Amino acid sequence: MSTDLQPAQSLLRLDPVPTPSGPHVLDNAAWAALTGAHRRFAEIVGSAARYQTDVAPFVALGDSSDPRAWDDLAALLGPGTQTAVTGISAVPEHWETVERAEGVQLVADTLLTRADPEAVRLTTADVPEMLDLVSRNKPGPFLPRTIELGAYWGIRRGGRLVAMAGERLRPPGHTEISAVCTDAGHRGEGLATRLVRHVADGIRDRGDVPFLHAAGDNENAIRLYLSIGFALRRRTLFAVVRVPGGDRATAPGN
Repeated sequence: MSTDLQPAQSLLRLDPVPTPSGPHVLDNAAWAALTGAHRRFAEIVGSAARYQTDVAPFVALGDSSDPRAWDDLAALLGPGTQTAVTGISAVPEHWETVERAEGVQLVADTLLTRADPEAVRLTTADVPEMLDLVSRNKPGPFLPRTIELGAYWGIRRGGRLVAMAGERLRPPGHTEISAVCTDAGHRGEGLATRLVRHVADGIRDRGDVPFLHAAGDNENAIRLYLSIGFALRRRTLFAVVRVPGGDRATAPGN
C-alpha cells in the first residue's frame, strides 16, 4: 500500500484493497455489532436494530434491500423520527433523506501498533471531560455511555485531557477505532497517531483487526490514516433519514 499523501481531490478515488468476493462482516458493521458483541446495548425489532439512545446514535438493518427491514425500522423508531443509518446502499423513495454523505472504511494494513506509556485508560469519571473535548473537536458521535462500548484512552497534560481515542463497533473479529481527537492547542504533536497505535495494539492483542471510518470530506484524517498504515477497504454511504408520517420528531443523540 502506498503511503504517499494524495492530492485532496483524489483521496476518494483510491482503489480499495482487494477483498474476497461475497458478503463481509464489515459491509454492515453496525448490524454485526448490534446482533453480536453489543447485543446488550441493542433495541431490535425484526431486521432493524439501534443502540440505546444514550450509547450511540446509530441504527442498522439486516438487509437494506428488503422493504420489510425498513418496515421494521419504522416500527422500532416511530413515525416522523429522524435518525442516522449506516451500512445501506439506498433509501426507499417514501422515506425522506435529510442528509447523505460519502465516507470511507479503512482497515489496518501495514499499521505499526505500539503501547504508549503516556496513555491512560479513561473511565466514566472522565466522561464530562471527554464530552467537552469531543464537542470542541467533533470527531464524530460520542454520547454519555459510549465509553461502555470498549476501551477508551487519553493523554493528559497538566492534568487536562488533551487527546483521546477508543473502541466503538465490535463486529466479529474486528474492532473499530473511534473518537480520535486532539485539543487545538496540542495538534501537530503526534498525539492522535500515538493513541491510534495504542488502541490498535490492544485490539490486535485480543486477535481482532483494527478498522475505522472517516467522512469523505475529512481529508486531513484520511491522509493521516493512509500515511500510518491503514488501507481503503470500501466507500460507505452515511444517511440521515426520517420515518414516514408523524410530526417529524428527532431521535435522541442526533
